[in-house]
Amino acid sequence: MAKQGGIFTKKLGVIGGLGPMATAYFLELIVKMTEAKKDCEHVPMIIFNHPSIPDRTDYILGKSKESPLDVIVSIGKTLVGLGVDVISIPCITAHYFYDDILREIGIPVINMLEETANYLKANQINEVGLMATDGTIKAGLFADMLENRGIKVHIPGEMSQKKVMSIIYDDIKANKPYDLNKFKLVENELREAGAQVIILGCTELSLIKKDGKTGPGFLDAMEVLAIKSIELTGANVKAEYKNLLV
Repeated sequence: MAKQGGIFTKKLGVIGGLGPMATAYFLELIVKMTEAKKDCEHVPMIIFNHPSIPDRTDYILGKSKESPLDVIVSIGKTLVGLGVDVISIPCITAHYFYDDILREIGIPVINMLEETANYLKANQINEVGLMATDGTIKAGLFADMLENRGIKVHIPGEMSQKKVMSIIYDDIKANKPYDLNKFKLVENELREAGAQVIILGCTELSLIKKDGKTGPGFLDAMEVLAIKSIELTGANVKAEYKNLLV
């Protein structure tokens, strides 16, 4: 625990590289959202960016037998050895392994799915749409958390889900411009189904909101993770980020 700007601030560890651009944006969010008037009031972080972690969705869908769990745990233990107090993983699909990660690492690991579900419940949202990887949707990661809180979940149809996966893998992960028309088509489908809010349930999709291309009525799960990370380290969140649904 370090003394930052007159208060004692815990050190944040970040298991990154899933993917690299999302990790870079997560760092930006932490810095941008923190109430700080000088450098020493920002959150101390150690980021382990390891892009070669096996693909989470491929493993969940049975397309690969190479589990990412051991690598994620190894990175987590390295961060613990470097003195971090709490860990964030800016990758939603990696939360498929959350219980095992938490048990093996032995320090608090923020559950991005749970925090997002709690945020929606606190804001009295009853129906949501979900844009996420095939792995997240097949595993029911978000659906279980949300439905346990009485929130109805709409997922894209088969063709729309292919559009979501193309945006994530063919565009953003490949470091290419994303197809906004595909994104809007999926959004329209989910709105017509009754979604009050659409969850950006993959950290690659967070970059579309970063670019100001989503409009209102979206909740970026990575923004929720950033806020919780700031709060748990003992730093303060800027007032303008208290409402993420605008």
